[in-house]
Amino acid sequence: MTTALITHPDCASHITPPGHPEQVARLDAILTALESLDLLRASAPMGAEADVLRAHPKAHIDALRAADPDQGIVQLDPDTWMSPGSLAAAWRGVGAVTRAVDMVLGGEVTNAYCAIRPPGHHAEKETPMGFCLFGNVAIAAKYALDHHGLSRVAIVDFDVHHGNGTQDLVQEDPRILFVSSHQMPLYPGTGDPSDTGDHDTVLNIALREGTEGPEFRQIYETLVFPRIEAFAPDLILVSAGFDAHRADPLAGINLETEDFAWVTGRICDLAEKLCAGRVVSAQEGGYDLEALGASAFAHVNVLKERGR
Repeated sequence: MTTALITHPDCASHITPPGHPEQVARLDAILTALESLDLLRASAPMGAEADVLRAHPKAHIDALRAADPDQGIVQLDPDTWMSPGSLAAAWRGVGAVTRAVDMVLGGEVTNAYCAIRPPGHHAEKETPMGFCLFGNVAIAAKYALDHHGLSRVAIVDFDVHHGNGTQDLVQEDPRILFVSSHQMPLYPGTGDPSDTGDHDTVLNIALREGTEGPEFRQIYETLVFPRIEAFAPDLILVSAGFDAHRADPLAGINLETEDFAWVTGRICDLAEKLCAGRVVSAQEGGYDLEALGASAFAHVNVLKERGR
């Protein structure tokens, strides 16, 4: 078995204002970086409303449809915008992660990476925010549990910002372990380590500004990986944000590209031990285009090597 790359041209139809960090060029940088890799390339279908409703109420979908512009762009909050193609891009993101879950759990591939935008981990139950419209990874977790009948799913979010949306969407479900490492203080201001969720299934790890690779690795070895192993998930999902890279303009963590390869490899180690290697990764942040492309390549290349 191998690694699936799931994406769709509609993900480039989400247009943001000039100078906005979450831009079409991000997807271009990722896909260009991955061109040389031997992957099973698959097209993301449109997501199903029933799958979004596992995580978001109907009112959230209705509000996004009402805001969907016929032309120009509209602002939902200080950071989040919609253009005429944004909602289609968001639906493709949902379709990508659910198809990835189907492919991995169906044995078609060992693991999968979804090259999608807009990202998802800041979207709360009824609040699009932080560039995000739907909580892609949270939706994938609930889909794996409810549609495929899994018992437990773990989410690892190493984006530099706290995955407040993902936590909001999954913390009431004891079948989901959510782990987020993030710089504090930083947007969105949530994710204090004292916040462990409704069922003690949330692990928030605050990283100080300037954290470098060796400290990051030690934190994951001592806190994150033992917690995942104790939870014994049937599937591991990854919110793959690469904005903890030292080159990223939106934060102050100093990881190198090699650190993302390392954490991916260690996640695969756990997946091989706990759940037959089953990993589904979805793109979140990363705003320096060169660092984003290099980090995405490093991440997916490890998935490919471990997916053989």
